[in-house]
Amino acid sequence: MRVLVACEFSGVVREAFRAKGHEAWSCDLLPAEDGSPFHIQQDVLPVAYGGDWGMMIAHPPCTFLCSSGLHWNKRMPGRDAKTTDALEFVTALLHAPILGIALENPIGRISTAIRAYDQKIQPWQFGHDASKGTCLWLQNLPPLKPTKIVPPKGYRLVKYAFENPICEGCGEEPWCEEHQMHYADCECIGPTQDEATYRLIEGYEFATLVTPAPRPVWANQTPSGQNKLGPSDNRWAERSRTYAGIAAAMADQWGAA
Repeated sequence: MRVLVACEFSGVVREAFRAKGHEAWSCDLLPAEDGSPFHIQQDVLPVAYGGDWGMMIAHPPCTFLCSSGLHWNKRMPGRDAKTTDALEFVTALLHAPILGIALENPIGRISTAIRAYDQKIQPWQFGHDASKGTCLWLQNLPPLKPTKIVPPKGYRLVKYAFENPICEGCGEEPWCEEHQMHYADCECIGPTQDEATYRLIEGYEFATLVTPAPRPVWANQTPSGQNKLGPSDNRWAERSRTYAGIAAAMADQWGAA
């Protein structure tokens, strides 16, 4: 399948699809960070509208779209017009003549000005010790299925007895494969442990035996839940980079759809 990765210069998503045998190209105004020959350095819209693409994964810049920065629109002259331009760009991407389209962005103006997102994902759902809520607008593509849940520091994913296979030895008790013993005897935290503190996050139930219970944060967050990346000239580039686990899930699941 020919796959266009719009507004990507890192090559993370492009290479995930190429590793699965797809003809994937990235396109951005910036040169390819990895020096790949499978990168088109130009405005992406003529490429999206002029090529025979089977799928497009689009990462439009979020500077003037994300909720965290919209308060500046009333304080800085001309900034609101840039948000309007960014929304027109998103609309053009979503209307490209490509069957399968996935567009990602943080929570922001897209949901209120164009349409609600179809799915919200986190890197900790795909094997990374990190939190970064990302919304997906999908066209003819299924929601991504999480591949590996990484709990916040000090917490464990709550495990139910019915989620475990039956022990082959006794043929009766649930068997915990993680600890290689009966579920009733292992260190997993069940759903009704009196000494545990429970937190429901993004639909997943985590628990801790630490007292007092810490705030649930991942490795890329400060104790207050903020991103650890400090102000810098390349902060936007680091924040925009797709996590490899998410890119791999896209290639595995959408590439086979």
